Amino acid sequence: MKKIIALIVAVLFVFAVASVSIAAEEKKAAPAPAKKEAMPAEKKAEPMKEKKAAAKVMSVSGEVAAVDAAAKTITVKGKKADVVIAVDDKTLADVKAGDKVTAKYTTADGKNTAKSVVKKAAAKKMGKKAEPAKKEAAPAEKKAAPVKKAPGY
Repeated sequence: MKKIIALIVAVLFVFAVASVSIAAEEKKAAPAPAKKEAMPAEKKAEPMKEKKAAAKVMSVSGEVAAVDAAAKTITVKGKKADVVIAVDDKTLADVKAGDKVTAKYTTADGKNTAKSVVKKAAAKKMGKKAEPAKKEAAPAEKKAAPVKKAPGY
């Protein structure tokens, strides 16, 4: 009786191992058509990569040389060359000729389009306002420094 049970368990074990190996072979055979289907998807992804490469974000820092309200563009004098960038109405209203800015832009179809334009002068003014506050806070700390301890401590 023990031999029959051992034989049945052994046969079931062999059957289980064989079915797992057959299933693994079927999975290997199934991805071949999937790869053919995936290839067009990869081909579709390649143009997207090319578009992303074309939409590389570039940056220029310098002084605004000109503001053209009719064309909605600003001209920034960079270190290497002047860059003409198309901006939105809000940025056009905020930026004036002579302002120092850092502009991030993309180039598409030969046209530079602004992603962000940040004035440098505004950041410097805020930094100057923060410094006097630090100077005023330092004497207040010195006044609080002398503390008398009670006897026994």
